[in-house]
Amino acid sequence: MHTAILSSLAVLFLNTVSGCEQFARFDMPSLFKQGDVMIGGIFPLFNKEIRSIYTFEREPPGVKSFRWTQVMIFAIEEINKESTLLPNITLGYRILNSCASPTNTLRAALTLASGPEEIKSTSTCPPAISALIAESGSSQSLAVAGTLGPFQVPIVSYFSTCACLSDRAKYPTFFRTIPSDYFQAKALAALVKRFGWQWIGAIQSDNDYGRNGILAFTEEVKKLGVCIAFVGTILRTHTMDKILDVVEMIKQSTVKVILAFIPEGDFYPLMKEVVKQNITGIQWIASEAWITAPRPSTPEIYKAFGGALGFVVQKMAIPNLKPFLTGISPHATNEMCTGNETLLYSQDMFFNVTQLRVSYNVYKAVYAIAHALHQLVFCQPAHQPAEKPLRNQFGDNVLFDENGDPPASYDIINWQLRDGQVQHVSLGHFASAANGDYKLSVREEEIVWRTGKMVPSSVCSNVCPVGTRKAQIKGKSTCCFDCIPCADGTIANSTDCTPCPREYWSSERKDACIPKTVEFLTYHEPMGIAITAVSLLGASLSLAIMIVFVKYRETPVIKASNTELSCFLLFSLFLCFLCPLTFIGRPTVWTCMLRHTAFGVTFALCISCVLGKTIVVVTAFKATCPGNKISGKFGPAQQRIIVCSCTFIQIVICILWLKLDPPFPDMVFRYSNRKIVLECNTGSEAAFYSVLGYIGILAIICLVLAFLARKLPNNFNEAKFITFSMLIFCAVWITFIPAYVSSPGKFTVAVETFAILSSAFGLLICIFAPKCYIILVKPEKNTKKHIMNCNMQW
Repeated sequence: MHTAILSSLAVLFLNTVSGCEQFARFDMPSLFKQGDVMIGGIFPLFNKEIRSIYTFEREPPGVKSFRWTQVMIFAIEEINKESTLLPNITLGYRILNSCASPTNTLRAALTLASGPEEIKSTSTCPPAISALIAESGSSQSLAVAGTLGPFQVPIVSYFSTCACLSDRAKYPTFFRTIPSDYFQAKALAALVKRFGWQWIGAIQSDNDYGRNGILAFTEEVKKLGVCIAFVGTILRTHTMDKILDVVEMIKQSTVKVILAFIPEGDFYPLMKEVVKQNITGIQWIASEAWITAPRPSTPEIYKAFGGALGFVVQKMAIPNLKPFLTGISPHATNEMCTGNETLLYSQDMFFNVTQLRVSYNVYKAVYAIAHALHQLVFCQPAHQPAEKPLRNQFGDNVLFDENGDPPASYDIINWQLRDGQVQHVSLGHFASAANGDYKLSVREEEIVWRTGKMVPSSVCSNVCPVGTRKAQIKGKSTCCFDCIPCADGTIANSTDCTPCPREYWSSERKDACIPKTVEFLTYHEPMGIAITAVSLLGASLSLAIMIVFVKYRETPVIKASNTELSCFLLFSLFLCFLCPLTFIGRPTVWTCMLRHTAFGVTFALCISCVLGKTIVVVTAFKATCPGNKISGKFGPAQQRIIVCSCTFIQIVICILWLKLDPPFPDMVFRYSNRKIVLECNTGSEAAFYSVLGYIGILAIICLVLAFLARKLPNNFNEAKFITFSMLIFCAVWITFIPAYVSSPGKFTVAVETFAILSSAFGLLICIFAPKCYIILVKPEKNTKKHIMNCNMQW
């Protein structure tokens, strides 16, 4: 146990064997008691140096620091009375005042190291202190540790928390009984995280304690995304102008939470100025150096600092200390006292020994040195009763880690006003583990906040509303930002706008991705109903005309128009009228393949029949000329061959299309951001336009042949009607191509079905309407004489 202290003591004892010469000494008063082993103590009994006569009776010492000295004396005397810890060894002490100044602390340390003046000895090198208990301030401890460390003097601090003192390379003999600010920074950062504060200010003392404390805290909170708005620096020796600059910094800032990592003596002037200027509404976070200090704990200071939160080391009680304190005789230090005074019944806080924090650290420091001495002298650890500080507080006699620091354990203190007095109410606990984890427990419902019962909010910019993202403001902290609406198709997360998946779109509030509207031509919408009705009408007319042709098949008009080809044509038109029905409804693999191939084959059959009829008409009327035998070469067999062969070519094209790159259902996103258009992708564009091109070639051939027969007799010139039908057909499909390419979404399907129905009705009406008119309306013209009556000019 305490190997480092033990080795330091061993080296120190060896150094005292050699002779040395003292050139001079500082004239510093002390509390002194001779012993076999001397322990030094340095305490800030005064906050300023008394330059006249430097004695205790000139100005009453600080109550806290004076109690620290008495606790050290009490612990030494308690150890001397025991027979187990250091038997046959008497501890002595010499205690000096530092005035809370690094310079005076160094002067006191050198005085203690040089040997006590009180001993009148002829030795050339009187025994120096074996260990030193010092100091309360980190800057003072840095001065002492840096000076006495090379001489292997063990130094145990009771209130210096700067993390810089944990550097074993620089300060190998420095130890402390109070946790390092490294752990306090973690505790403060955990508190900030617990209450969700993102934008805070900081005030530091212009010394090692403040600067290193804020640095450690800043490193911790940056990991949590917390921003430090400003860092004000003050010291008790600063001018009022510098203090007012910090006050102005607080007033100009938007922060609602400020951490003050600063000793009470340096902070108090600023506290008074904050109260004077009535700066309220700030939630203060305190370091352990001032959260329980008595001087600022007044109703006046509470006006601005009420509800302050901070951490302090856990409070403990020291048995039998109160009788020792009440037994102090004022006559020993003040000649004005008679010696009959008693402090036994005093109610002053000085005598409250049930809630000791720093005083208990002094107590532990004395016992740590005593245990190290025991092991050095007796070569074995001392037996430690359960009620003593080392085992009672930490168990298994473990006090220091490898950096000379004790385990971290803090109470959470809240300033509350009760019965007109400021109370330091403990509302939680923080403890760190060896693996770096920590546990923070807070009774939030009992905290009195500066703003009342509600947890104060401290942010530079409010949380962005739904549907917006953070946009960093140039030149400002990352916690300060503007909120910019997310673009369509994106939703907001904590820092950015995230695009929705392809099949989704952002909601109106930009807070969720919702499925896009799926669009395709349906039977229940007006356009679908209209196409279905027209398609069924055309199919019905085709069947009706076919029935008429079958019924009147023996009449001259029907015979003259080639009954077989006419029925084939009507059947193909019937199929053409039904094709648009495959374009309605949700596209599937089968409907996509069917709609294009069925359209291509049925129209090829239709135009093939028209082509056959055109050839029949031309050859029939040419046969009326003398010596013309062409009609005999173009009978029914040839007509069937033309129709089948022309249709077969289209069937081959469609089979190749379906085999190599067939049409398939596809989701199209380019038409609209908010909807998905379901349509049939043609697969192979070349195959699709080949089907259309082949139908176009057949139609052009029909148009040319019919045009050549335009001068046939007028009584029944079927070629003229075929010409009209082909003109309509070609006009429709020529117009279809640019309309098909430019139409968006389901209107593409509408354009294609319109072209199919228009061209089919053009053929049906132009070719069959005149015949039906004669058959049904003008039956007197349905005679062979009328049909064969040629113009005299023919």
